[in-house]
Amino acid sequence: MARDGVLLVNLGTPAAPTAPAVRRYLAEFLSDPRVVELPRWLWLPLLHGVILRVRPARSARKYALIWTPEGSPLALHTACQTERLRAALPGTQVEYAMRYGEPGIAPALAKFSGCGNLGVLPLYPQYSRSTTESVRDCLPAGIRMVESFHDHPAYIAALAANVRRHWDARGRGAMLVMSFHGLPRRAVERGDPYEKQCRSTASLLASALELRASEWKVAFQSRFGAAEWLQPYTQATLVVLARGGLRRVDVMCPGFVSDCLETLEEIGIEARRSFYAAGGREFHLLNCLNEAPEWIDALVRIARDRPRDQA
Repeated sequence: MARDGVLLVNLGTPAAPTAPAVRRYLAEFLSDPRVVELPRWLWLPLLHGVILRVRPARSARKYALIWTPEGSPLALHTACQTERLRAALPGTQVEYAMRYGEPGIAPALAKFSGCGNLGVLPLYPQYSRSTTESVRDCLPAGIRMVESFHDHPAYIAALAANVRRHWDARGRGAMLVMSFHGLPRRAVERGDPYEKQCRSTASLLASALELRASEWKVAFQSRFGAAEWLQPYTQATLVVLARGGLRRVDVMCPGFVSDCLETLEEIGIEARRSFYAAGGREFHLLNCLNEAPEWIDALVRIARDRPRDQA
């Protein structure tokens, strides 16, 4: 009997913390019309003529700060999550792919020959056309995909357990900032539900942790370009909190299920520096879900709850 299959898909990572490797990765990532919606005739000359000449070296230096002897943190965590999910779902073939970089989605799909029911699970808890639909663009017709799990009880429970674990080990701050990846404001104005889903996740998590309204905030990071993105911006929020007298802040990134450049460098180094420069004294960055047992349990639940009828 043909067995079931689950393909986990994460965003991707350069193969190495070097300018050439980052250039290859950014060229693929920033060429996706789902990511940058400008007309191709305008965007591609700017991308190849300016951005890919300047940005790779700068980004490579940032990647070098968070790279491990074994490789990219995001790649390592995604591979480990795949192994743990495979062990938790005997009889189900579990593989992983990256939307940009390696391993690609097409070669990963080729491994599922003979699977009776293949489901794709993008590791993006909150749906956005720029991420989730970009994965769908790579899938053959008939393969079902989980669009979102932003409010799945097991995901919220895993986030709450992760926060409590940190508080048990390091104490609890007066403010928990939940930092999500940003999105251009115009995307939301055109109907993208991403912001609504981020705020839903945050509200559900705050309820699970029994937080008062004064004890948590939502903010958005990783702005790219000059256009307005979702606000408030994370670093600006942290500066305002520090200048207002807050001495300790706890920061988590619920939309990232694996630690990566955006969590370890952008928040763990840059945002931390901004908070301290504004007068803050204690900055705690919580780990992403990574291989937390509650997260693996959540993946099992989400995979089992996925749509199973073929389109």
